Amino acid sequence: MTAQAVDLPRRRIDLTVDGEPATALEGDTILDVLRAAGHDTPTLCYADNLTPVNACRVCVVEVAGSRTLVPSCSRAVEDGMDVATGTERVRHSRRMVLEFLGSSVDLDRSGDELGRWMAGYGAEPARLAPDGGAATKEQPPKIHDELYVRDYARCILCYKCVEACGDDAQNTFAITVAGRGFAATIATEYDVVLTESACVYCGNCIGVCPTGALIFKSEFDMRAAGTWDEERQTVTRTICPYCGVGCNLDLHVQDNEIVKVTSPADHSVTHGHLCIKGRFGFQHVQNR
Repeated sequence: MTAQAVDLPRRRIDLTVDGEPATALEGDTILDVLRAAGHDTPTLCYADNLTPVNACRVCVVEVAGSRTLVPSCSRAVEDGMDVATGTERVRHSRRMVLEFLGSSVDLDRSGDELGRWMAGYGAEPARLAPDGGAATKEQPPKIHDELYVRDYARCILCYKCVEACGDDAQNTFAITVAGRGFAATIATEYDVVLTESACVYCGNCIGVCPTGALIFKSEFDMRAAGTWDEERQTVTRTICPYCGVGCNLDLHVQDNEIVKVTSPADHSVTHGHLCIKGRFGFQHVQNR
């Protein structure tokens, strides 16, 4: 008889957040507590369906007794922990991270949330290079097929795509970080084109990218033509018909055409991830 995993009850944890008492369960992170309390904590490298890698450090908080600021996305709560989220030290650190990213990377596809954080923390990327001479990641997009585009001028090295391609989802390990320092970039093995790499075109890297560095070719072309308009798009949830697994699909439709497909991160089957048929099979639904 096969033993079944049993979810053991978790111990209650008492802590303080910004001077107010809070409770959590053993194994929860500080970010879990902050979200439950309604704190608008910025995150870029974190995703609910990926292992935290502590890359961006924009979610840092101050913990009493800790010499350095700690990443709230991965630090587990402890009894008696005293957490501060709005100190000048925390705000200064978050502001600097946002300014460094904004001064070197094109963030215009990062969504309204990032813009709100930029404004809320008073981040001014332009001040780091008042003469316009800041080093940037500017480079032409890599377009090797009709499925997706790699636009690394927008890459913040959050590692989400690497995690999704690795043991968090696909287990293909087609991409990793190559180079060091400012020259570091996401690359395939030996920097070969995607069609010659281990990539299986699941598109899970696109699903987790927070800045639009990885983007559907359909969206890339529509943006280039000036026709991409999310306000005119509807999202319809359905079930992928390609096999019997039961993956949920969110069909993004504009002008009666499917323009991209995503999957809900909280779905128990996909956890936001798909295969090539579920992610890109929509191109066979309609004539383009």
